[in-house]
Amino acid sequence: MRASARNCGVCEPDRLLGGRLSLFQPPAGHRAGTDAVLLAAASALAAGDSFVDVGAGVGTAGLAVALRCPGASGLLLEADSAAAELARRNAALNGVGDRVAVVEADLFARALHRPAALRPEAASLVLTNPPFFDAGAVRPSPNPARAAAHVAGPRGHGDWLAAAAALLAPKGRLVMIHRPDALPALLAACEGRLGGVAIRPVLPRDGADAVRILLAGVKGSRAPLRFAAPLVLHGPDGAFTAEAEAIHRGDALVAV
Repeated sequence: MRASARNCGVCEPDRLLGGRLSLFQPPAGHRAGTDAVLLAAASALAAGDSFVDVGAGVGTAGLAVALRCPGASGLLLEADSAAAELARRNAALNGVGDRVAVVEADLFARALHRPAALRPEAASLVLTNPPFFDAGAVRPSPNPARAAAHVAGPRGHGDWLAAAAALLAPKGRLVMIHRPDALPALLAACEGRLGGVAIRPVLPRDGADAVRILLAGVKGSRAPLRFAAPLVLHGPDGAFTAEAEAIHRGDALVAV
């Protein structure tokens, strides 16, 4: 299947999860990779559940969840119009356009200005791969789409988590992937919102410092914080570990 280069700037879809997921992506800017794959693999749903992928980009994580959970429906929330258009194309391309809608809106917009589909306290699951850096912490990319994907606006990491958690129904679950140095702000934002918070460090190789964390929590839970065993991505030879390879093929989930 081909897309018009005039309309979306790409001609052939990329294929992830062992070919299960096809994605039109922009030739320049942020592109889907391990972060989105891990986030989707950590996001479990049951038949009849609903999800919101917050900051969905071209839809990678949310569409992977929808493909794995055919009885679930969801929203891909994305503020960038070009990315949102690709997300719509990708939902149709993967045959889930009847149960996955794209909402082009700002997560921080007042409820009055949000599309009706984006209702507070309604989702069974919210998953999110937010911008990793605060404004001013790094030099942003000259590519506007890449800069928006990597650098947050005036809101901080905790603000993003709080706004995402507001979309959850009581007992709904939030799953996020982020950098380890964001953990203090994220845990502070969980207070009074999420309980049963679990953290799973993601290591590039055994014995190395974590480069990512997966954080999961349940709205209204009073269960204590826990740390899960780390997920190691690469072996001594630089290749994926057996677990990481199975996750990237779409054959295994990530427990958090």
